[in-house]
Amino acid sequence: MKKNKKSVTPTRRTKRRKSVQRGSFGSCASLSTIHSIKFPTYPQKLLSFTYLRAYATITRVTPVIMTPPSPEMCSPSMPSSTFTLQKYKAADYGIHPNDVSEAALATIHELTKAGFQAYVVGGGVRDLLLGLHPKDFDIATDATPDQIKRVFGRGCQIIGRRFQLAHVYHNRQMLEVATFRAPHEEHTAHSQTSAHGMIVRDNIWGSIDQDALRRDFSINAMYYQPETGQILDFANGMKDIKSKTLRMIGDPATRYREDPVRMLRVARFAAKLQFRLDDATEAPVKDLAYLLKAISHHRLYDESHKMFACGHLQALLQHLGEMDLFSALFPQVKEDVFNSPLVKLAAKNTDDRIQQGKSVNPAFFYAVVLWEWQQRLTKLELDRGEDIFPAYQSAGIKVLTLQSQQTAIPRFVAQTIRDIWDLQPRLEKPRSRVVPKLIIQPKFRAGFDFLLLRELSGDNRTHGMGTWWEHYQAVSTDEQEVLLRLLDKPKAKPKSNKPKKPKAVVANTKEAQ
Repeated sequence: MKKNKKSVTPTRRTKRRKSVQRGSFGSCASLSTIHSIKFPTYPQKLLSFTYLRAYATITRVTPVIMTPPSPEMCSPSMPSSTFTLQKYKAADYGIHPNDVSEAALATIHELTKAGFQAYVVGGGVRDLLLGLHPKDFDIATDATPDQIKRVFGRGCQIIGRRFQLAHVYHNRQMLEVATFRAPHEEHTAHSQTSAHGMIVRDNIWGSIDQDALRRDFSINAMYYQPETGQILDFANGMKDIKSKTLRMIGDPATRYREDPVRMLRVARFAAKLQFRLDDATEAPVKDLAYLLKAISHHRLYDESHKMFACGHLQALLQHLGEMDLFSALFPQVKEDVFNSPLVKLAAKNTDDRIQQGKSVNPAFFYAVVLWEWQQRLTKLELDRGEDIFPAYQSAGIKVLTLQSQQTAIPRFVAQTIRDIWDLQPRLEKPRSRVVPKLIIQPKFRAGFDFLLLRELSGDNRTHGMGTWWEHYQAVSTDEQEVLLRLLDKPKAKPKSNKPKKPKAVVANTKEAQ
């Protein structure tokens, strides 16, 4: 007697297997669409081409339709109708593939070979057109981060939440490879905006023309393809480079609300490139400077580091002052400090070092900017009866703790700043037996440079010891011994201005008594 077979309800896996067995792949998506599918939950061994075709059919993958930029992306001064794609031959502007780093060329070649678009974009193209020699090259592509990862394998790392991109490594060089972005949409799974209009998540992929209009300045919206030798200009960037104009793409106030750090970039690029600011670009900055308070403290420190090392710090300080951006970075520092002789001289010396190809330590300029605040707190400690050295240390800790709430100063940088400050009273009034110990300290050079800078800027509290230390380091050992003996020699007391009585008068006075 035959047993009745139990009726089994087909499972999802059974249905999928039957679909694969039938070979119903006639209406599957194109290969480029299949490559864009993510498979986070399936083992790698199942990702055969046949399986991909079946998966595309079952899930009914539909192509993504790219929407045009929203009207608010274009300002009244730069309407969308003026954005006509211009194509230029890079060779006509003296730009050749060998001007681009080997790592960038290799990355673009691999992405192109895999069927994607890839371009050098942003500052690299801008600097090449200006005759400069960019150190870094950023890559933009239509490949998603996951697709970039598949192309480069272990040589690629996906980073970021707010703005996801890929780090591609080639011969120990790291390149940032970003996917084309589309116009921002509020409160979606890949896009979020804060109450002030700041974009807190931006991972909406788009086309190259959409990506160009999402960039900050017109001069940064040019794309160079070294294999074809073409430069694509989407926002009249070439025109603005020729006229040396810094212009924001879209409505400046909206773009600043999306990312307030753009206001700092405006000041930095205007100083670095010596470009004229477009009126519409500059106008909203003063009213929106308060938005920088909502930016990550770590990101603000990174921006301050870039500003200090831009090579045009003197001009940058002037722009920051005109735009009222000082308080956003240093809320406890008086604004007139940035016009002080000490800060101006430090900015000039910093620019000179960069022009000479020397490195600069961000701790030194931080020590200069925060010095006046540190001196105020030190005076309060001294007024309470504290000794000079503990007063300096206590004031330094308080200043850096409060400043780190605005710009997250790394610990090793903060320690260097404190060492520079703590050396000042020791260098101002050294004892002969302490001098050999001071001069071998790791931070002596930075402390001495700071002391000499104070002296050159007119600070009479150094007692001329900046010149003394400079002379001490330049002479022989025998002469150093002489200087040390003179250092301990007691100084003659200043003569009193009070007139002395004549001796005869003194004698008469005693006789009268």
